[in-house]
Amino acid sequence: MGKPKTILIVEDEVELVEMVKMRLEAHGYKIITAYNGEDGLYWARKEKPDLILLDLMLPRIDGYEVLETLKKDKNYADIPICIFTARAQDSERRLGVELGADAYIIKPFEPTALMEKIKELLKK
Repeated sequence: MGKPKTILIVEDEVELVEMVKMRLEAHGYKIITAYNGEDGLYWARKEKPDLILLDLMLPRIDGYEVLETLKKDKNYADIPICIFTARAQDSERRLGVELGADAYIIKPFEPTALMEKIKELLKK
């Protein structure tokens, strides 16, 4: 068995981060967490994770800017980014896709749906 896949969770709701982190660690993933967009960018660049779960409404730098910054940089553009947000409007979803999001999960979410999406994105 190879080394575990690394997932960066960029989300400012601490309880949600802990819940998702525990579930993902139970499935063998290595988890890095960031509670604002600035730290999210830092950890994405430092660790180059296999996948990023990214909230849109974040302190310091919002998720759209984090997404756009990473997808425009050839060193990080190949990292799958799953938007993880309570914002469900079509216009916001379209903007996320235009900026390069690989998937979009609306909160509240079904934990099994999140796990399936993560497995699907990590296979690419």
